[in-house]
Amino acid sequence: MQLVAVDYQSPTAKQEFVESLRKTGFGVLKNHPIQQSMVTDIYTTWQAFFDSEEKHKYVYNKGTQDGFFPQSVSETAKGFTKKDIKEYFHFYPWGQCPPALRAQLEQYYKEANALARELLSWIESCSPEDVAREYREPLSQMIENSDQTLLRILHYPPLNGEEEPDAIRAAAHEDINLITILPAANEPGLQVQATDGNWLDVPCDFGNLIVNIGDMLQEASGQYFPSTTHRVVNPDNADMTKSRISLPLFLHPRPDVVLSDRHTAGSYLQERLKELGVI
Repeated sequence: MQLVAVDYQSPTAKQEFVESLRKTGFGVLKNHPIQQSMVTDIYTTWQAFFDSEEKHKYVYNKGTQDGFFPQSVSETAKGFTKKDIKEYFHFYPWGQCPPALRAQLEQYYKEANALARELLSWIESCSPEDVAREYREPLSQMIENSDQTLLRILHYPPLNGEEEPDAIRAAAHEDINLITILPAANEPGLQVQATDGNWLDVPCDFGNLIVNIGDMLQEASGQYFPSTTHRVVNPDNADMTKSRISLPLFLHPRPDVVLSDRHTAGSYLQERLKELGVI
């Protein structure tokens, strides 16, 4: 399995991108519409936020899951016992956010959602006829008027060597949602698990956009599109002194969207959040 960046502006981009998703669960885009300068500015301002004590004024609301999640309540991946070495902030347009940082995130949220709708339409148009018949409504329509799509600003702090044995920045997991859109982080570490069990580094050239399939798309497509296991490993040597900022946008359908005979988006999300121990 090999991950190669697809040129968004290529006439064959749609087919190449969806083929990569089908084979690996991941697609990587270059020359895409998201401005790198916007991403860089977000990384800079949110690094300052995580370095400050102000973050504690925005501790998350348990019922609505918006706000700051300190490392003490970080996620424990399904099947693992050690918490991930990370802290993060959940941004929803309706949720809490430092006033000085809101406009920046709202603009990114808007632009990334627009691109996500296009990519979901690519996925649907390139789905085999028998798979497309499984979609209860157009994939791009599933996220319209959804207040569940989540922008997470992730901070992986520098490592000091005193971390719990076997704890890593993000243990192996699959995402819950339809697709995740992720600008390349400011530091490497993202890996995807190949079908033979080996771990491969995801191309993280600054400016690339990484897209992966979540469990909800796997469910909606009758397992045709795989929700691939991935993780973020700890850095080696001098890189241990560096923070890592990451900006995944998790595209969630409206809760009433029917994914399959087994699940709506709402029932699936609640089941998984309980497994993660965050509700």
